[in-house]
Amino acid sequence: MTHQTPHTCSSSISRCRWAETHPLLRIYHDEEWGMTVRDSRMLWEMLMLEGFQAGLSWLTVLRRREGFRKAFAGFDPVQVAQFDEADSERLMQDPGIIRARAKIQATIGNARAYLTMQEQGEDFSTFCWNMVPGAPVRNETEQVLTCSPASEALSKALKKRGFKFVGPVIVYAWMQAVGMVVDHDPTCFRYGER
Repeated sequence: MTHQTPHTCSSSISRCRWAETHPLLRIYHDEEWGMTVRDSRMLWEMLMLEGFQAGLSWLTVLRRREGFRKAFAGFDPVQVAQFDEADSERLMQDPGIIRARAKIQATIGNARAYLTMQEQGEDFSTFCWNMVPGAPVRNETEQVLTCSPASEALSKALKKRGFKFVGPVIVYAWMQAVGMVVDHDPTCFRYGER
């Protein structure tokens, strides 16, 4: 069943300011951003994409998302964990993704860290959501935050498990994207959702 929303067609709808700057951002905002994600693999995919976004715009990632999915075997951690140096070199030549060696290698290493957690009986989704008691947490500071005590704690816990490119700013953006933090503008049509 396809999720349909009447909000993507109406220009009279008030959205978060960042979502009004490009049609792809508008669709992403209306249909995905801030929606609760509990699937471990999807959470991992989104965290990897947030890592690739570091230092760039989210629009850059959205434009290449299908290229990333193709290049990284549908973000299947089992397959990505088996990538070797030849795969890294292949990915460095792939114009469909952001070709940053450190980020590519971090994604491969993060697939291995994800699988290690799984092997040790630690479900990625349960682990992450348990790090944010009371989630989803509504940002009521009236400020646009870049990190929080929860993102700092989760970042530290992920790094302890071997993850890279998971600093508190990246983790906070990811928490917003997957619904752990509700960070819509007060004037946004989705602000009251939880």
